[in-house]
Amino acid sequence: MIPTGLLGGSFNPAHRSHRHISRYALAALDLAEVWWLVSPGNPLKPQEGMAPLAARLASAQKMARGAPIRATAIEARLGTRYTADTLRKLVRRYPERRFIWLMGADNLAGFHRWRDWRTIARTVAIAVLPRPGYDAAAQSGKAMGWLRRFVRPAGQRGCWTKWRPPALVLLRSPPDTGSATRLRAAHPDWHLAFSNVRPRDPVTRRRLPQKD
Repeated sequence: MIPTGLLGGSFNPAHRSHRHISRYALAALDLAEVWWLVSPGNPLKPQEGMAPLAARLASAQKMARGAPIRATAIEARLGTRYTADTLRKLVRRYPERRFIWLMGADNLAGFHRWRDWRTIARTVAIAVLPRPGYDAAAQSGKAMGWLRRFVRPAGQRGCWTKWRPPALVLLRSPPDTGSATRLRAAHPDWHLAFSNVRPRDPVTRRRLPQKD
């Protein structure tokens, strides 16, 4: 099976931290590639200030260039908004792949707010990467109270394809402080650079329209 990491997010815009943690996960987990799931709309984030999907996908593809990373808007194709639903469909659609969910410690801290978060944990293994300022909150969070019994030693991370979910591994990558919020503050019109781009999705093989 093809070991594949999944990193979800708005990518509004994509930035160096996305690439940094993905490249670390590729090596640490012996992945063939990482898919960046560019969300059509994150239910936990406000839509105000959210750039069009085509621009965010184009931004992610540019940031992923030259690495075994595929930025995809497959959730728009699948018609899913929640991670649990996306994972169920991906596992069925790609039986030749073994998926592991990649998330930052900031997401783990609020993981209990995700719809059907226990279902997510029972569907695929999860690898957590550090995020400056969030590690303590992740460890003391409600979700970690349930997940703690399923934590695997970091030294066994290379065997994750043999784990039966729920299974969680805490990785210790060098932290990176990239931030989409800071990028938007500095360049609020960043998406205009991609206004005439119709990116082809490398997973679905389809082009996205210029507007959502």
